[in-house]
Amino acid sequence: MSDRARRAVFVGVATAAVLGAAASAAAADFEWKCQSFWQPGTVNQQAFERFAASVEEKSGGRIAIEALPVDALVPPGEMLDAVGANIIQCMNGGTGYFVGKDPAFALLADFNAGYENPEQLTAWFYEGGGIEIARDLYEQYGLYYLGPVLWGAESIPSKMPLRSIKDFEGIKMRAPEGMGAAIWRKLGVGVSTLPGTEVYTALERGKVEATDWGTLGMNDELGYGEIATYAIYPGIHSMPASDVALNLDVWNDLPEDLKQILQDATVAFNQDSIQANRELDESFVAKRDPETLIDWGPEERRELREVAQEVWAEWGEKSDMAKQIYDSHVAYMQQIGLL
Repeated sequence: MSDRARRAVFVGVATAAVLGAAASAAAADFEWKCQSFWQPGTVNQQAFERFAASVEEKSGGRIAIEALPVDALVPPGEMLDAVGANIIQCMNGGTGYFVGKDPAFALLADFNAGYENPEQLTAWFYEGGGIEIARDLYEQYGLYYLGPVLWGAESIPSKMPLRSIKDFEGIKMRAPEGMGAAIWRKLGVGVSTLPGTEVYTALERGKVEATDWGTLGMNDELGYGEIATYAIYPGIHSMPASDVALNLDVWNDLPEDLKQILQDATVAFNQDSIQANRELDESFVAKRDPETLIDWGPEERRELREVAQEVWAEWGEKSDMAKQIYDSHVAYMQQIGLL
C-alpha cells in the first residue's frame, strides 16, 4: 500500500472514530440526575456510581445517569418529593427518611431485629412479595420503585460488652427515633436521639455508652471503635434497605428493554453494595482484638426478636400500607423459620 493510501485509511479511521465518539456522546435518549443519600467517596456512594455506569453501559449509552451524592440538589428527606415532581429523575434514597409520609416507610426501611442477614431480607422483597407492596406505596407519590439496596447488618459499638438483652438495661445509647428506638426502650435503654454529627463527641464524653449507627466497617471508619471498644458483630438489630426509585412518568415512557436493564442493574447494585460493605467489615475485623467482637447466639437473637415483635405489631397498625408490609414480613419469616 502506498503512503498516500495509508494516510487516506488513517484519516478515514480517525474521522470515523471522532464521528462515532460524537454520536455516542449525543446518543443518550434519556439523561437523568439521580441523587443518593451517601457522602462522596464512601463505599456506598461508589457502589451507586457503579450502578449508574452499568446502566449506561448496558443500555449502549441510551440512558445517561449523573450519580450525585447527598445534598447535591435536595436534602435526603425531600428526595421522594423531588423525584415525584421530576426535579431529579431518580434516587438511591434512605427509605426511612420518608416515615412522615406514611409509617409504612419505617417497616419497609428496616424490620428491626427481624432478619439475620441481607440475603434473607432481599429474598423477602423478590420472593416474599415485598417489592410489589413497595411499588404500590411509592406509586402513591409518583415514583416507580425499582428495588431495594442493602448494606448489611449494622453493629453496635459500646463501652462494655452487650451479650444479651439483659445487658442493655440501664445503658445510655444513641439511636434514631422510630421502631429501633421503641425496641431499645422496651429493653430499658436510656435512648438519646441526638444527631449523627454529635455521636463521636457524645461517646467520648460519656454522654452515651453505645450507639446505633452503621455496620462495623462504617463505625470503625468514623473512629467509634477507638472509644467504644466493643461491638456486636455480626449485627443483630438493624438490616436497613435503601431504595432505587424513578419518576413514574419517566418510567412509563421507557421502552421495555430499558426497563429490564434498569431492573437487572438494581438487583446487581444490591449485591454489589452488600459485598462491598462485607469486605469493609472484614477489613476492620482483621485489625481488631477478637475479644472486642460480641457474637450473639441463636437464643439471644430469638429473645430480641420476641421483644421486637411487639413493636412491629404496634407499627403495623399505624396505616393500611404499614399493615400490608407487617403482615407480609411476618408471613415470610414464618415460612423461613425465623418465627
